Amino acid sequence: MNKFSHITKDGDIKMVDISNKENIKRTAIAVGRIYLKPETVELLKNKLLKKGDALTIAKIAGIVGAKRTADLIPLTHNIKVDFADIQFNVRNNYIEITSTVITTDKTGIEMEALTAVSITALTIYDMCKAVDKEMKISEIYLKEKRKEKLKRFKILSINISKNKGEKKKPIKDRIQLIENWGIKGDAHAKNWHRQISLLDNKDIKEFNKKGIDISFGDFAENITTDGINLSKIPIGTKLTLGNAIVEITQIGKECHEHCEIFKQIGDCVMPKKGVFAKVIKGGEISNESDCCYYF
Repeated sequence: MNKFSHITKDGDIKMVDISNKENIKRTAIAVGRIYLKPETVELLKNKLLKKGDALTIAKIAGIVGAKRTADLIPLTHNIKVDFADIQFNVRNNYIEITSTVITTDKTGIEMEALTAVSITALTIYDMCKAVDKEMKISEIYLKEKRKEKLKRFKILSINISKNKGEKKKPIKDRIQLIENWGIKGDAHAKNWHRQISLLDNKDIKEFNKKGIDISFGDFAENITTDGINLSKIPIGTKLTLGNAIVEITQIGKECHEHCEIFKQIGDCVMPKKGVFAKVIKGGEISNESDCCYYF
């Protein structure tokens, strides 16, 4: 029985069909070593090679290699590289290279991670070959691969207030999320850890059973969501909102001055279920924006 997915039962080569697979966040980590003379390592560490800063150039080459893997290995898929990084562990007679590559796509990114290590090592070899004729590249292997499922949710309403102490009002236009600031035009936007607030509509509906009619923004949430249990998401989780990214920084809050809703019925959902986040990548969002996170 043929167990090679790149070969048909007739012995012909083929590219694996991934068209029906779902996009999942996939991470691969690869490791390799290049052995050098101790004196060559010292030249590298002190940036004394005639060709320049070898490690910096090699790191750039490794990242480019990850992005160009499909051009180098014929049957690999041309998947998008969301992130690529190269780290060095410089020892007395070798340099250990570690690549981390991430994609949100339909297939794994192991080949990109392995290519990144290989190209990095080859670049170091090229930079040092004039002074070291005994270099050896070896021990390149895949250290780890993992995948995380994607959870999607919706934005039901985007709410802002121009002044503190005012109820937030829903807006229909697209709005701008500013990196490390918050929502453009919102009174609570500033350089701190609670740049935007989120509350899920399920929690609002549950609260309405107490006999009060709550609308979007009445709890002072910037973003009213649907389909996400916000209060159960760990701090540090990153949410994609359109082309912006926010990071959860706080769940719930202590209310020093009770809001009007609390004064009416003696309770409020925001201190328990509200979630706060900072903007780590700016962008535009609207009620039609695609939103997701990984779990």
